[in-house]
Amino acid sequence: MADPGLEDLLAAFLRHLAHERRLSDHTLSSYRRDLTRFRAWLRRGRTAPWKGLDQQTVRNYVAWRHRGGVSGKTLQRELATLRSFYCYLLREGVTDRNPAQGVRTPKAARKLPATLDADQLCSLLDQPNTDPLVLRDTAMIELFYSSGLRLAELVAIDIGDIDGDDATLEVTGKRAKTRRVPVGSQALKAIGHWLKVRGNYAATDQKALFVSRRGNRIHPRTVQQRLRQWALVRGATRNLHPHLLRHSFASHLLESSGDLRAVQELLGHSDIGTTQIYTHLDFQHLAQVYDQAHPRARKKDSQ
Repeated sequence: MADPGLEDLLAAFLRHLAHERRLSDHTLSSYRRDLTRFRAWLRRGRTAPWKGLDQQTVRNYVAWRHRGGVSGKTLQRELATLRSFYCYLLREGVTDRNPAQGVRTPKAARKLPATLDADQLCSLLDQPNTDPLVLRDTAMIELFYSSGLRLAELVAIDIGDIDGDDATLEVTGKRAKTRRVPVGSQALKAIGHWLKVRGNYAATDQKALFVSRRGNRIHPRTVQQRLRQWALVRGATRNLHPHLLRHSFASHLLESSGDLRAVQELLGHSDIGTTQIYTHLDFQHLAQVYDQAHPRARKKDSQ
């Protein structure tokens, strides 16, 4: 791993991810961190040249990380990073093997995403307020829940992205993929209230739909902070964050429709396996209904 050409290849790989695959800055940081950690491990006494690494060396690395308490989910990500890097090296003709291919990681426990009760969320949203920034926050929350947006997708929305005539919104998701999603009537109404006061903060040439107090496009961290504050003031029993609203959107929609493919499209998931976790949430609800309603499922009083 002491080959000086490796640094250039790592830099070229990251450029490839940024410009060809158009990954986000956050994802690029993860790739860089994973590869830097693996490189440092190899330098601590490993003798195998990085071009000729075999599966056993990669397995040793995974085992070492696992003994250190790293979760299966994190190890899966790190292994995927290595696979991607060596796929790039194969494409460039630098190596003739991918040592990360076929290596398995310890199974990650599948954690079900948390969701909000629909009635509870509606009661929070139905509390009126005329403060301009609260109108903005309410519009953001309505849009998160109405359309299942990611945080990065919401802050990137421009005024012209929403088509009020057919109540849809075009968003750009991961890997620069665009999709069109519906916008509910309550979300459109909340956005309309915000647009009436948006001019108090935004300059006429500002395209962003949601702006900060200073008139700039709102920052993701500001959105997170404002959602927490919004929920706290209204007496919510749990922390409110963008992904909780996205999870709630997906699970409530699936519970009502049962259409997994439609939910996949609306969420912008490239792999339906990612969407399938919501079927577990839906099944939990169905199981509760079954236990309460089915005559042969109810427990009899002990004799």
